[in-house]
Amino acid sequence: MTMKFIMTSGAVVVNKENKILLKRDPKRGWELPGGQVEQNETIKETVIREVKEETGIDIELIKFCGISQEKNRDICNFWWLGTPISSKFCTSSESLEVGFFDVKEALILIKNEDFKEELLHCLSHEGEPFFLSF
Repeated sequence: MTMKFIMTSGAVVVNKENKILLKRDPKRGWELPGGQVEQNETIKETVIREVKEETGIDIELIKFCGISQEKNRDICNFWWLGTPISSKFCTSSESLEVGFFDVKEALILIKNEDFKEELLHCLSHEGEPFFLSF
């Protein structure tokens, strides 16, 4: 039996004011930007493209943070820490709103507990890179 996993790549983008970039998805609500790896695309290229498509922000990747696995959905999420290199927001069909928020505010806005855990692990410097399994 062959298993196929979906791979995604997402980022915690932190600006000079130490605020986190979030986007409001029409279905899932507030979350970190990112998306599915496409054919002939590296995991790094994916996160840069997805952040741009969903938020309008160009980013520079600082480091790889870790992986979270959604066992029941056969998804592996690759997480990065990034910094913005442009500042003009743009929404899309995947983002009703976009903004930078302090960490406390981000943790209130994000309703999904797994998303909160991924955010906190990306900001932590302990045990890098991390591996989470949900």
